[in-house]
Amino acid sequence: MKIISYNVNGIRAAIKKGFLDWLQAANPDVICIQETKAHKEQLDLNQFELAGYPFHYWFSAQKKGYSSVAVFSKTKPNHVEYGTGIETMDFEGRNLRLDFDKFSVMSLYLPSGTNNARLDFKLNYMDEFQVYINNLKKEIPNLLICGDYNICHTEIDIHNPKQNKNTSGFLPVEREWIDNFMESGFIDTFRFFNKEPHNYSWWSYRANSRNNNKGWRIDYCLASEPMQKLLKRAFILPEAKHSDHCPVGVEIEL
Repeated sequence: MKIISYNVNGIRAAIKKGFLDWLQAANPDVICIQETKAHKEQLDLNQFELAGYPFHYWFSAQKKGYSSVAVFSKTKPNHVEYGTGIETMDFEGRNLRLDFDKFSVMSLYLPSGTNNARLDFKLNYMDEFQVYINNLKKEIPNLLICGDYNICHTEIDIHNPKQNKNTSGFLPVEREWIDNFMESGFIDTFRFFNKEPHNYSWWSYRANSRNNNKGWRIDYCLASEPMQKLLKRAFILPEAKHSDHCPVGVEIEL
């Protein structure tokens, strides 16, 4: 089973850049989308079904054109969970979970901390999310959390660690959180299979960053530790260029 995660930075813009043709070629069983920047009423939903995804679920921010996540699946899930039930988190449409027979997959879009107010919001979000997941794992041991975490974990995950040490996304407090989150029982599936540098999932639109591969790895498929025996492969797809991010993914054997 192939699961892909992709921050599309606007689903309508991505579609205009060929996203649906790419999706059919990539052919994941499940795709987690972040930053759709759309409510489903603004979209022609039939086009996703024609692309092979009859089951598509959307959790949008209250604010139009902002944030928002979705999950498309070839097979019908047993249950769909919109948000976390935590009021301080759910108004921005950042969490959507599908439960299948043997595992659950969540599309996650963690906030960025681009200014002090948003950094405080992000840090609070991270703390509440950790508590939420600690409890959720008791109910769902096989849990895959795919999405844009807006954090580089280690120096190997960013092109210029020294220059960015005081930049949100690579702050010590953020790196400590994602380190602790993994230590709480999650596997960074890409690093499980690949220890090589220069593998990124986001590039600034400035300074020709993508062509020069001056990027950040901030998109992850994190699998709960009981899923380790199911992991077969993990990958990054930098050739997909519908966004300033690229897709990341994992294959599991059920």
